[in-house]
Amino acid sequence: MAIESISLFNPSQINPVSSTPAPKMSSAEAQESFGDFLKSAIDSVNESQKASDVATEKLIRGEDIELHDVMIASQKASITLNATLEIRNKVIEAYQEIMRMPV
Repeated sequence: MAIESISLFNPSQINPVSSTPAPKMSSAEAQESFGDFLKSAIDSVNESQKASDVATEKLIRGEDIELHDVMIASQKASITLNATLEIRNKVIEAYQEIMRMPV
């Protein structure tokens, strides 16, 4: 059985460090890119939640699914959701800290 990684994002979404400078983005392009990244991360969390729900439904209906597969899907969904909540909390905390800074 292959072991799949649990991730809120694909490593391919992160730009590798290179010696050539990245092209400059406008503020609007940067916001759109960041928004797309957040949307894909949240979609990934949602997909893991849906997969867990589907596996649980199959188990409840008595379909051909192993209990350990259901538990693994459930734990993946739980871990990704908890990680997302922790990231959200840290972002809010950083925002609040910035807002408290004197100008």
